[in-house]
This record gives sequence, structure tokens and C-alpha cells, in this order.
Amino acid sequence: MFAMRVLTLDVNGDQQETAAPDHWTLLEILRYRLGLTGSKQGCDKGDCGACTVLVDGKPVLSCLTLGAEAQGCSVQTIEGLRPAHLKRSEAVEGTATGGIDPVQDAFDRCGALQCGFCQPGMMLSARALLDRTPNPNREEIQKALSGNLCRCTGYTQIIEAVETAVAESVGADAPRPSWVEDRVHLREEAL
Repeated sequence: MFAMRVLTLDVNGDQQETAAPDHWTLLEILRYRLGLTGSKQGCDKGDCGACTVLVDGKPVLSCLTLGAEAQGCSVQTIEGLRPAHLKRSEAVEGTATGGIDPVQDAFDRCGALQCGFCQPGMMLSARALLDRTPNPNREEIQKALSGNLCRCTGYTQIIEAVETAVAESVGADAPRPSWVEDRVHLREEAL
């Protein structure tokens, strides 16, 4: 029989109390005790980044972090990602009032969403980068996302989505996504 432990965790701004075996990871607690399935269970060995969450604002692989290690820390999952100017009680996800984080919005507009499996970890890694480095360059973006694997997009649109979020956050014009440029060039060649 496994020893159980009662944990009190601050998850997405809410205090959550749950019992879990001592050996359970933060990922297992989030998914199987708290029902927060946005963090994906991929490789279970820290290679893919699909399970990335923010712990005290830093990206952490929740499949390698024991649940007990998160006590006393602030844990943010994709379900809790929202614009910094909105308080938890004000956020209305998916509304025109700005209920989604600018990173999420940019991923959508830039076509960086394919199967969706890697996106929660990618978005949280991007959010952590933008919180610590408001105007990162492409190399810094690539480094911040290097722990997150995507098997669908080839990363171009993901990097462009982060660049779009960066540009818009500093009041600059967002770059046109490469897929739009490709369509324009194809149309011009056809004429």
C-alpha cells in the first residue's frame, strides 16, 4: 500500500487540498486529482515538454516534479492562463473582453495550433519568457521553447506566434505570418 499525503496547493490562484500517494508527480495530481487535463501526459521522462506548467512563474516539467514539491508555490496551468490585467474573477475565457492571454490569441491567429497536444506547454513556456523578458529576440524565443517538442508544425508558426505576441505587447506592428506570405507569393506567381 502506498502512503498518502494531503497536499494543499495554490493552483491557478485557488487553494486546492487533495490527497495523493507520496510518489505522485505534480502532473498526476493536476490531471487525476484536480481534473486539470490541459497539461498533457506525454513522455513521462522530461523529454517532450507537454506537461510544462509554471511554478512561481518558471516553466517546470510537471512529470518530473513530485506533487509535494509544489506545496507553498504558485502553480499555473494552461487553464489559469489569462491576461495579467484581468483578475481571476473578471476573466471570461474566450470572450471579446480579452479573456485569453495574448500568447494564446497569437497562437490562434498565426496558425500555430495543429493537433494541440504540445500547445499548453509551449504557451506556458512562452508566457514565462515574456514575463521575464518583455521584448525577446528570435534566438531567445527559440531557447525558451527548446524544451517543448512539436510533431506537427515544424516550429515556424509557433516562433512567429510568440514574435506576434511580443510585437503587440510593445505596440509594434505584428509580423505577417509566413503562411500568409506564402499564399501571397503563390497568388502572385499564378497571375
